[in-house]
Amino acid sequence: MAQAARVSVSTASRALTGTGLTSERTQQRLTRIARELGYRPNPIARGLKTGQSRLVALLVHNLTNASFQVMAEVVQARLKALGYQMLLCIGGDDAQQESDTLTTLVDHRIDGLIVVPTGKNGAQLETLAKDVPIVCLVRRDDATDLETVLADDPQGAYLGTRHLIELGHKRIGLIVGRRDTTSGRERLSGYIRALRESDIPVDDTLIHAGHFVPETGATCCRALLDLPRPPSAIFVANHEATLGVLRVTAERNIAIPNDLSLLCYEDMPWFEWHRPAISIVDNGARDLANLAVDRLLHRMDAKGNGNDGVREYRVGARLVQRDSCRRFDAAKSAKSKSPPSKSSAAKSPATKPAKV
Repeated sequence: MAQAARVSVSTASRALTGTGLTSERTQQRLTRIARELGYRPNPIARGLKTGQSRLVALLVHNLTNASFQVMAEVVQARLKALGYQMLLCIGGDDAQQESDTLTTLVDHRIDGLIVVPTGKNGAQLETLAKDVPIVCLVRRDDATDLETVLADDPQGAYLGTRHLIELGHKRIGLIVGRRDTTSGRERLSGYIRALRESDIPVDDTLIHAGHFVPETGATCCRALLDLPRPPSAIFVANHEATLGVLRVTAERNIAIPNDLSLLCYEDMPWFEWHRPAISIVDNGARDLANLAVDRLLHRMDAKGNGNDGVREYRVGARLVQRDSCRRFDAAKSAKSKSPPSKSSAAKSPATKPAKV
């Protein structure tokens, strides 16, 4: 292109990258010639020269979780406005897939990384962090000292459980994420705290933990409903599991909230459109993503790469009351489960043996 424009390579490069040192008239002429020739700068080559790829990666577990969708949208919009491209990577909450993805990202010379860690590749993340600014999101990797942005999950689960208790529920089923994850442990702790403050015994048969997939919700919901004394409310503190819970309640013709109160963790648009509209504990996905981008940009800035003493940030959770939870009527529940009286049994017609 420089040859076609009859200028030096350095002049063409400065004009196309907007680094100045060329007149506005020359820059406009070179831009027009580049467009006519179909010229596009090679970002990889430019990255090798400048040491910046202008690529930032976001590594999440899945896109079933609506919070991850919101986070991806926020991160992409923020980075695009600053001239960066976002690489969206799906790790499947699998340690090996996460490790392979991190290796690939190193090969692409990313400028920064926001990651929802599995907690199984701490050493690899620590090594990568020596060269690439990293911010962990939603989960903490306990094997690292990486900067982390979390929701206030202990308080969120506490608020949700307390709401159900205030409605009169004492047998509250909990479906939560794996206990080896930050969110799984912390949401369980908030649930237990609310029960103990109300002097309600913690019943392990009402607590189910599992992977962040719809099948977890279906399996755990069936187990809860099949108990001799099933819960009057279920708190699904595992967002992906919500889909499985709704499938099982529909299969069994369970009316929400008349037969069962349902409270879920993390929002998605159709929760509000669902009938009944589903009550949720909102983890503030948009605020989490914005804060993660702020912290990453701070670390990507040469002046912000030092340790400023703060390693963990929290975004508050809030309860959003809709229509899927109702006050528990103990008398009505006992009546519906009581066996028929002797008088009513006596009035029932006798069953005659079938003729063979």
